[in-house]
Amino acid sequence: MTKEAPYTVRSTQRVGGGTYRRISHRSSSTKTSMTFGLFVPSRFASNVGGGGDGDGKRKENVPVLYWLSGLTCDDTNFAQKAGPRAFLAAEKEGIAIVMPDTSPRGEGVPNVESYDLGVGAGFYVDAAREPYAKHYGMYSYVTEELPAFLEEEFGVGGDGLRSVSGHSMGGHGALTIALKDPAGWASVSAFSPICNPTECPWGEKAFDAYLGSVKAGKVHDATALLAGRNTATPFDDILVDQGEDDEFLTAGQLLPDNLVAAAEKCGQKLTLNAREGFDHSYYFVASFVEDHVKFHGKRLRKRQAEVMAAAYEAADLAATVGKPIVCKAMVARGAKQPLVCETITVDPPKAGEVRVKVIANALCHTDIYTLDGHDPEGLFPCILGHEAGCVVESVGEGVSSVKPGDHVIPCYTPQCAAPSCIFCQSPKTNLCPKIRGTQGQGIMPDGTVRFKDAEGKPIYHFMGCSTMCEYTVLAEISCAKISKGLPLEKACLFGCGVATGLGAVWNTCKVEPNSSVAVFGLGAVGLAVIQGAKMAGASRIIAVDVNPAKFPAALSLGATDTVDSSKLDEPVQSRIVGMTGWGADYTFDCTGIVSVMRAALECAHRGWGTSCVIGVAASGHEISTRPFQLVTGRTWKGTAFGGFKSRRDVPQLVQRCIDGDLPVDHFITHTFDGVECTNDAIHALHGGSCLRAVVRY
Repeated sequence: MTKEAPYTVRSTQRVGGGTYRRISHRSSSTKTSMTFGLFVPSRFASNVGGGGDGDGKRKENVPVLYWLSGLTCDDTNFAQKAGPRAFLAAEKEGIAIVMPDTSPRGEGVPNVESYDLGVGAGFYVDAAREPYAKHYGMYSYVTEELPAFLEEEFGVGGDGLRSVSGHSMGGHGALTIALKDPAGWASVSAFSPICNPTECPWGEKAFDAYLGSVKAGKVHDATALLAGRNTATPFDDILVDQGEDDEFLTAGQLLPDNLVAAAEKCGQKLTLNAREGFDHSYYFVASFVEDHVKFHGKRLRKRQAEVMAAAYEAADLAATVGKPIVCKAMVARGAKQPLVCETITVDPPKAGEVRVKVIANALCHTDIYTLDGHDPEGLFPCILGHEAGCVVESVGEGVSSVKPGDHVIPCYTPQCAAPSCIFCQSPKTNLCPKIRGTQGQGIMPDGTVRFKDAEGKPIYHFMGCSTMCEYTVLAEISCAKISKGLPLEKACLFGCGVATGLGAVWNTCKVEPNSSVAVFGLGAVGLAVIQGAKMAGASRIIAVDVNPAKFPAALSLGATDTVDSSKLDEPVQSRIVGMTGWGADYTFDCTGIVSVMRAALECAHRGWGTSCVIGVAASGHEISTRPFQLVTGRTWKGTAFGGFKSRRDVPQLVQRCIDGDLPVDHFITHTFDGVECTNDAIHALHGGSCLRAVVRY
């Protein structure tokens, strides 16, 4: 029998790419039914009510921001008044937002005829005085019961991936909850908080009624908690926004200066933004809530990376050094055949080589291109995969740039960086040829392989990476050492498609502000081109595809126009020239279809337009156009890995993602667990709705 869910979904609304739900459940802390709001970004849609891959997948651990509302509010105020801005920011940051009620409600819950006590004014404490003691357990509810419930039912906020913010009374709750348990929260912020409640009328009234005395409220007073410390908390910063025209500021209810003084005393960094002209309302909150979501998103990502890095490092890497490793791999035995999960042996690294444990692998169309028999260099049997995040297990003789435990991204475009390498030393290219000859033959630089199947027969390498395997061996010059501050299941995206799209814009074409851009093909690479063009300041971005279901994602990343080329009664290049006058300044083919490459060139701007070929065409296909297209000032060029010099530039891309300047969560539409699920990822990629399917090993 199917177990009945211990909650009821009261309503569901789509907001941007994510979903907002109101959920009710029975609470042991308040002895009542409690309702909370929960926004979940599209990245984690399958955690709540389906909408993802399903089929037995484990729930992912979703980072979450708790929002605590103020006096007279319930679970809906924030969602209705600031939610649209906050939810779109949370979608971008890849975090959930949970919005609990401000007090228990219902029959038998004591109340008074006062807005600042009783229902709607629980003050985030556990009442000890009658008649409130039975039901008003809001501190336990927010800090213990609700987190446990969210983690158990929805995979939200586990491993301390929680941050907290709030407004007014909720700002008081956020500050005190975080300060009482700084290890349990990644970050804390507040809008117009009641900073020193034992010294203001609101707090005095609440503490006397709920706790029996104002003195008993000291343990729920943010200023008192900071004043009692001799050192700073683990929080690198506490963010507070306060409107200067707030009527409750002048009435002595908020007292932010007291909080600032207490923070200075113990050495705690606290950023107080005094906002001129703003009052205490949700207009104020909505104006700056995106800043707070971004503040928490950055710190939640950092904690998530720390948690995952600790798990990787808990493995005994030293136990396998110098020994063959027996592990699982998905072996491509022949073109147009499903991959086979086999037990193989991975030999130790030789001189100049690195053996890595693959943590996550993202499926790229190039893998499918080879598996389908379109790659002239495709060799079988082989282990495909080239877009991965890995941990170094051991290194061969002479390796100095990485060591066991380091996080690396395998790069199919190596960078030897030798002074004698004219390619590495030139700013014009990233095409280091140091190991190109052997890489194309499916072997390591010494002419041998590191993989053997169960019968001891050799298995070829692929693109110098072969990451559809629990362990693989790489050339040192193919390893980009990255910060441990980004989970490898996200960092892996910088190993190919996303980096290629961004680099085509920034490096190969150097798109300028106010340029016009046309992008053909809206897979992960095409969307990365759009994201990169938007970041470069392009003023018009035309997204072209035959599948209009892809247009919302393109528009969310910065596209200004969409064109369904399958519905046109004229060549698509004619339509784009008509839309722009003389064509787009920059055009990008992300399809690998030679007819589309021609269309992209022919709608580039007369006199100076540049068209960039990114997609890889099938073997034997050739491009063509009338020479007149080039004579009239158009430039046709191509890019490999977006022109990025791998070992130098990939770590910088990862750091930009950590800093919140380069989000990538929106590319991960499907996740699977276990290398044996790679065929499921291939099926998802063929389904048409998949951008990147990440398989976690």
